Amino acid sequence: MPPSPSRPPRAFHHETLRDLLHLCETLLIGTAGGLLFRWMELPGGLISGAMIAVGAAAIGGRPMGLPPLVSHIILMTLGLSLGSMVSPQMLTNMTAYPVSIALLALSTFAVTFACSVYLQRIHRWDRVSALLAASPGALSQIVMLANERKADVAGIAVVQTMRVIILTAALPLILAAAGLAQHGGAAAMASPATPLALLVLVAACVATAVALRLLRFPASWMFGAMLGSSALHGAGLIEGGLPPWAYATALIGIGSLIGTRFARISTRTLLSHMAAALGSFAVAIAVSATFVVLVAILTDARFGDIVVAFAPGAMDAMLALALTLHIDPIFVGAHHLSRFMFVSVATPGIIHLFGRPQVDADD
Repeated sequence: MPPSPSRPPRAFHHETLRDLLHLCETLLIGTAGGLLFRWMELPGGLISGAMIAVGAAAIGGRPMGLPPLVSHIILMTLGLSLGSMVSPQMLTNMTAYPVSIALLALSTFAVTFACSVYLQRIHRWDRVSALLAASPGALSQIVMLANERKADVAGIAVVQTMRVIILTAALPLILAAAGLAQHGGAAAMASPATPLALLVLVAACVATAVALRLLRFPASWMFGAMLGSSALHGAGLIEGGLPPWAYATALIGIGSLIGTRFARISTRTLLSHMAAALGSFAVAIAVSATFVVLVAILTDARFGDIVVAFAPGAMDAMLALALTLHIDPIFVGAHHLSRFMFVSVATPGIIHLFGRPQVDADD
């Protein structure tokens, strides 16, 4: 008599239940933080509130985390929302992009080398670790390179994560105080689409995201959905986007996703690299600000759009802030995708040319 199929081990059930509880706890804490900041009418409140609440819980020892499937859904929802802001008229306002993207490439390399020199001279980091920590964006690729080159992965993660956290929390407040973004209030969003239009929109976004994923395109989940949504809205085939509750959920989700980065960093590691993180952040902002002023002089782009586009932070966070701060998402998206490509393609070559130990160069 053939043996009956065995049930999944009890350990599997416990692990699944544990992951589900961690997911629920993360989203509950993120929702509470986002709603609190939204109630306080802080700029970008849903994102920054969720991020700070989840990050604080992670530092406090709580097991914050989101499974890959949930993360992908959040990123695709963000991409759909970004694309729904596109209109045929907006697509005609792209004449300044070549100049500003070229200057963004120069800014990216300048930030990388300036922060690298700072980390080497002030904090005595080795060249490889300093270059990887200084690179603005593409964290997953940077960590992979750090593992391959046996660099200081923990230090790199702290410097990169703190840069994202500070920018996401502080940038909305700074822009609002300077009158370059809306102070509090509701985020920019398209009116809700009809159920049929929304169904078509979701199908197109999932299809393009999966296609880009198969092509190994960078940030495929978010940019694939953004591409599908932008194409339909830019062509005038569909009007409207997500209902308000889904839109707010996506903003809280992206803030929570950013906050979970602290779950992989111990408090001891965080504190030991805090000075390097804050110092290199200050250098990155100073260099980026120089290029922001230069782009503002040479192009007709709005100053607030340029600031968010050139902010050396995570692409998903900056695009989400573009929505909440009424910043042009197409302008910001084009620049952050360009930076992502620059970093992903150029960083391995930079490490090969400039990251070798001094003894190799002397031989």
